[in-house]
Amino acid sequence: MPTEADVRRLSLSLPGVTERSSWGQPAWFAKTLMARMWEPGVLTVKTNEREALAGSEPGVYFWTPHHNRSPQLVLIRLAGIDTHELGELLQDSFLLAGGRMGQA
Repeated sequence: MPTEADVRRLSLSLPGVTERSSWGQPAWFAKTLMARMWEPGVLTVKTNEREALAGSEPGVYFWTPHHNRSPQLVLIRLAGIDTHELGELLQDSFLLAGGRMGQA
């Protein structure tokens, strides 16, 4: 099970990503927000596959009414994924948040 430390390590390994607090929780930014801890063990990321993820694994991927206005945001229960999947989700979110691979 990935931890917040894994989220931090993987996020900060992406070019130009910075960390700062958002709503009192650790958050990672490319040009815009790419990931934020929602609560212990639950991470918010951006994806174009929110409906498919939640439809296939609703115990892992979900959103709250608060997220209805942001159709790219999905919550992930970290206990339900492995570190490899976390890395893929963070890379996708990074690109949706305006990040670019190969930046200096």
